[in-house]
Amino acid sequence: MNSEAERFLDVSDLEPPEPLVRALAAVDLLEEGQYLHMRHRREPCLLYSNLDQQGFSHLTSASAGGFDVFVWREDDSAAKQAAHAAAGKSAEG
Repeated sequence: MNSEAERFLDVSDLEPPEPLVRALAAVDLLEEGQYLHMRHRREPCLLYSNLDQQGFSHLTSASAGGFDVFVWREDDSAAKQAAHAAAGKSAEG
């Protein structure tokens, strides 16, 4: 996978609302074929509805260290494939 496809953002040490603010700013900068990989200590539930309203899709993976959230533009199939590969999930469906 092309490492240039991933834009990484670690917000695990930030207090609300900074993770939400930074994530929304970061997704606005995504170019064709890119996705955001955000690491957070909590599941960012408020982020999901904002992303949905703005035309982004997302995938969340929980681990012992927190949550990894992968975000891409809804109509960007290359970014979707890259995000699912990075998350270790199938992009089918």
